[in-house]
Amino acid sequence: MKLLSLSPLDGRYAKKLDPLRDYFSEFALMKYRCAVELRYLAALGEENKIPQVKKFNTAEKKLIERIIADFSEQDAKEIKKIEQTTNHDVKAVEYFLQKKLAKSSLKSRIPFIHFALTSEDVNNLAYAMMTREAGLKVLLPEIKKIHSEILRRAKAWKKIPMLARTHGQAATPTTLGKEFFVFSERLKRKIYMLEKEQKIFGKLSGATGTFAAHSIAFPDVDWTKFTIKFVKSLGFIANLTTTQIEPHDWNAELCDTVRGMNNILLDLARDTWSYISLDYFKLEKKAGEVGSSTMPHKVNPIDFENAEGNFGIANALLTFLSEKLPISRLQRDLTDSTVLRNFGVALGHSYLGWQSLGKGLAKLRVNKIKLLADLHDNPEVLAEAIQTILRKNGDPSAYEKLKYLTRGEKLTLEKIRIFVGKLNIPTADKKRLLELTPDKYVGIAEKLVG
Repeated sequence: MKLLSLSPLDGRYAKKLDPLRDYFSEFALMKYRCAVELRYLAALGEENKIPQVKKFNTAEKKLIERIIADFSEQDAKEIKKIEQTTNHDVKAVEYFLQKKLAKSSLKSRIPFIHFALTSEDVNNLAYAMMTREAGLKVLLPEIKKIHSEILRRAKAWKKIPMLARTHGQAATPTTLGKEFFVFSERLKRKIYMLEKEQKIFGKLSGATGTFAAHSIAFPDVDWTKFTIKFVKSLGFIANLTTTQIEPHDWNAELCDTVRGMNNILLDLARDTWSYISLDYFKLEKKAGEVGSSTMPHKVNPIDFENAEGNFGIANALLTFLSEKLPISRLQRDLTDSTVLRNFGVALGHSYLGWQSLGKGLAKLRVNKIKLLADLHDNPEVLAEAIQTILRKNGDPSAYEKLKYLTRGEKLTLEKIRIFVGKLNIPTADKKRLLELTPDKYVGIAEKLVG
C-alpha cells in the first residue's frame, strides 16, 4: 500500500514520479541488465575469432530485442525468485536468461551468456543506459520546460521596473524580467553542460580490469577493439583503464551538474518566495484550496517551499553520491552497489522540485501597483546616479556628499531634487537628474533580456 511506503517518492508523490520508474526502479535495473547481457551475447557472435558463438541472424536479433522490450513484471519476479537461491542479483539475471533462451534457436549460445564478465561489467553499462534514457526522455525535457517558463516570464516582464534589494536593503532599481533572465541564463549553461558536454563511460574488462578471462579463452581477439565497438554501440565511451569497477567519475560529474541546476532553481524559489512576501506577486487562487487550517485569508507560496525542500534533499544525496562513488578500496568494494541504488532517489527529488517550481511559477501574477509604490517610496536609490554624475564632472568628494545626505535616511524625491538643483554641474546633466525617478533608473535592463 502506498500509505505504508517509507519514502514519499513511492507514497505521497508516487504518481508524480511515475515517469522515472521505467529507469530507476529495481524492475528497470533488471531489464537493463538483461539488455546488456543479450546485446553482449550478440556482439560475441559478430566476432569472427569466436567461432563457438554463431552469428545472430535477423530473426534472432529481433528475438533478443523483443525479450528486452517485452520484459515484464512477471519476468522481474522470476529473477527475484532465482535470487532467493543465488543471493546474487546479476547471477540471477544470467540464470533467468539461460531459461529464457533454452527453448529458442539461441540455445547453443547459452554458455556464452555473461562470458568472461564480472557483475560490474553488466551493472555499469545498465546504469549508464538507465541514466541516459531517463535523461533524454524525462529529465532533460522537464528541465528544458522549466527553463522555457523562466525565460518566457523574463521576456514578458522585462519592462517592469522593480526595486532591487542588495543585503535586503533598497538598492539600484532593476526590472523584474531582468532578474528572472539571470536565472534563465544560469540554467541554460547547466543544460548545455548536461546535454552537450556530459560524457558517459562504460567498461567491459572483467574481474580486475585486465581482460584476463577474455584473453585466456580467445587470445587472438583484440578485446580492447571489441570493447570500444560494443560500448560505443550502446552509446557510450569505452573506459579501458579500470579496476573491477568503472571508476564512476562520470556519475560524480553528472551529480555535480544536476546539483548545480538545483542550486540555481533553489535560489530562484527563495527569491520568488521573498517577492511574494513583499507583495510583488499575487498568487492565483484555486477554488477549494486551503492556505491555512486556521487562517482562512491565506494563499501560501507552498509550491516554492516544496521545491526548496526537495532541492535540499536531492542535493544532500547528490553531494554524497558525488563524493562517495569515485572512491573504492583497492580493486573494488561493494559500497558503490548500495549507493548507486539511490541515484534514482536523488533524481526523483530533483524532478519533484522542478515540478513544484513549475507549478508555482504558473500561479504568479505581477502586482505592478506594489512594485511602483516601493520604487517611489525609496527615492534615495537615486543617490548612486547623482554621485556618478558628480564624479563624471570631476568632483572628488561626490560619494561623501551623497553619503552624508542619504545614508540611513528616508528621503523624498522633492528633497533630492532640491539637492540636485544646487549642484554646479552642466545643464544637460542637471536636467537628466531632475527628471529621473526610481522607476526610470534601470539602465539597460530591458536590452539585457533582449
